[in-house]
Amino acid sequence: MQAFDIATTLSSGRFMYAIPFLYKIKKTFNIGSEKKLQKSIKIVHEFADNIINSRIEERAEKKDEDLLSRFMGDSNQVSAKFLRDIVISFILAGRDTTSSALTWFFWILSSRKDIEQKILEELVQIRQRNGKKIGEAYTFDELREMQYLHAAISESMRLYPPVPIDTRSCLKDDILPDGTFIGKDWFISYQTYSMGRMENIWGKDCCEYKPERWFDENGVYKQENPFKFPVFHAGPRMCLGKDMAYIQMKSIAASVLEMFEFDVQLENGKCPEYVLSLTLRMKGGLPVKVKERCK
Repeated sequence: MQAFDIATTLSSGRFMYAIPFLYKIKKTFNIGSEKKLQKSIKIVHEFADNIINSRIEERAEKKDEDLLSRFMGDSNQVSAKFLRDIVISFILAGRDTTSSALTWFFWILSSRKDIEQKILEELVQIRQRNGKKIGEAYTFDELREMQYLHAAISESMRLYPPVPIDTRSCLKDDILPDGTFIGKDWFISYQTYSMGRMENIWGKDCCEYKPERWFDENGVYKQENPFKFPVFHAGPRMCLGKDMAYIQMKSIAASVLEMFEFDVQLENGKCPEYVLSLTLRMKGGLPVKVKERCK
């Protein structure tokens, strides 16, 4: 995991060079940050290869298949590099982004006990409706019932998106809908972080944490236009793991909140510092004191 963090940080750092192709010189001579990057990549590749090999052995023993096994299909028809890229994509998409989103979510809740109480009330209703006790695993259908929690997490990601800026490379000369020309091989970026705080997009209360904005006049959760809320990207390259990410975050948040109380060990009202990375990470993590919630 340390190697993975180093690799992602150094990779994103390539875009910060004053001389754009300096990293290629360092890579050719295997010096400096590029030497460190290649060492980290080797560790990550070995980690991914070990996961793949273990799945191949399990399939030979006819054990239950997981998501990676389904990608493998007939192992004779897919390359080792393809499978390695799949594993690394899972780690990048599921590890850093989900943990980042939940960290900022719990930090916001520490100063919004009114929102936390509404989430707890929703969880109690779901437990009672389905005859479940605290500590029992939530089913998929129960997680889908958590509309207010879904809105609270979405609102948190609006203000603190896991990927604050996204960049694409233009395949050929093109024209954006507003008439802007984009040339072949140009980089084009959009800032999800800034978009979530723009008054002309979200209104005068754009900087306010307000889960209620995600409900219609009938109190039903409404899905926002992904081009307005591009946390999971939009269009043909929409994030394939969006639904799974919400299920993961809701499952973790619900299970933790109903059992524990958190006392965040930061100065009141002070926003934590950011870490320059591919994801919007909180510098030093989120220090908290945890105690069991009174039942």
